[in-house]
Amino acid sequence: MPSVYFFIYLPFATRPDRAVTAVISPCDLVKNRSKLPFHKQSTVIPTKTLFMPFTAFTRLTARFFRQSGGVARTFRYNRLQTHCTCVLFLPMHMDLEQIRELTADDMKAVNQLIQQQVDSDVSLINQLGFYIVNSGGKRLRPLLSVLASRAMNIDNNDHHTLAAIIEFIHTATLLHDDVVDESTLRRGRETANAIFGNQASVLVGDFLYTRSFQMMVNLKRMRVMEILSEATNQIAEGEVLQLMNCNDPQTTEKRYFDVIYGKTARLFEAATQLAAVLTDQPAELEQAMQNYGKHLGTAFQLADDILDYAADAAEMGKNVGDDLAEGKPTLPLLYAMWKASNDDDSALIKEAIEQANGLEHLSRIQGIMDKTGALDYTRQCADKEVAQAIDSLSIVPDSPYKDALIALAHMSVARTK
Repeated sequence: MPSVYFFIYLPFATRPDRAVTAVISPCDLVKNRSKLPFHKQSTVIPTKTLFMPFTAFTRLTARFFRQSGGVARTFRYNRLQTHCTCVLFLPMHMDLEQIRELTADDMKAVNQLIQQQVDSDVSLINQLGFYIVNSGGKRLRPLLSVLASRAMNIDNNDHHTLAAIIEFIHTATLLHDDVVDESTLRRGRETANAIFGNQASVLVGDFLYTRSFQMMVNLKRMRVMEILSEATNQIAEGEVLQLMNCNDPQTTEKRYFDVIYGKTARLFEAATQLAAVLTDQPAELEQAMQNYGKHLGTAFQLADDILDYAADAAEMGKNVGDDLAEGKPTLPLLYAMWKASNDDDSALIKEAIEQANGLEHLSRIQGIMDKTGALDYTRQCADKEVAQAIDSLSIVPDSPYKDALIALAHMSVARTK
């Protein structure tokens, strides 16, 4: 694939709702460059020209960026009083392997600390704790803590403790979630409650919560305690709100976003905000890092809710349609119900939410999602969150760690598990 793409939107003077859209890639030839609204030194040729309204143009470019994993730069060009919108596509310079290499020493220290802190004189805590912390998770939240802290130029090892705390809080929520949801599969392995039982899972989850608070005290920063205690409380509220929404087809889009902020985005937000706190950054920079984490976490959960209907169970590591089987009104399901073309389709989804019996109708419901564009709509919402996350980093000084944060934002939606 060429290294750079231009997407050009040039409206007709007589029909501003229609335009020529050219998808342009670099070429060693100088053919046709005089016909394009770029500097004469541009070395580009058009590879595809389409006629479409501006809304379709934005969807086209958003889909390309999502699938190709790159960074968009949009600018305006005024030629003969005709405004031309141009989007420059730049591929990401980092992939996940490069990010892991960048953070290898830090993440090794974090993993060692996690193993040390999960240790207990109670054998069952050791057994279940070891099982859950070594269950093949992405370690995305501690990775974010490390990257954000390095982007803030941290000069000590407090970010290792912060990363381990964030992972313990996250792991505790997973243990409790799997009991509440009666889940049997996570990350391609049996859940802890399926092996050790519900009581043990809940109690070890409690142990991880309390251990994380012991570690917070060690940082000797009241602001850290303040943010993490509030975040943990809001996570619990998010889980309760999700329970209240369950089996309720009257769930609104706002209530849905309130749930995913509490249950997912709030911990992302704390992980990145605290990097600024640990390094005593000014309020503006702390707010920027907080916003980055919030929008990234929201995009991540939106992508998760898409995968519940569009992924492969073996690759995703959990059963497809789990949310449907539990009657959870996630955005793809709600949008399909709202936009269904007939009453029968809408009634089917409503019953699936109310009765938690939709799994037997999974194929038909997926078909309704296709017809209504429910997954595309949810992807658009996720793309907007990614764009806001990246915009939040505009005041962060350039560094490989900032580049990695930008790359992770794109990866949060361009994934299959």
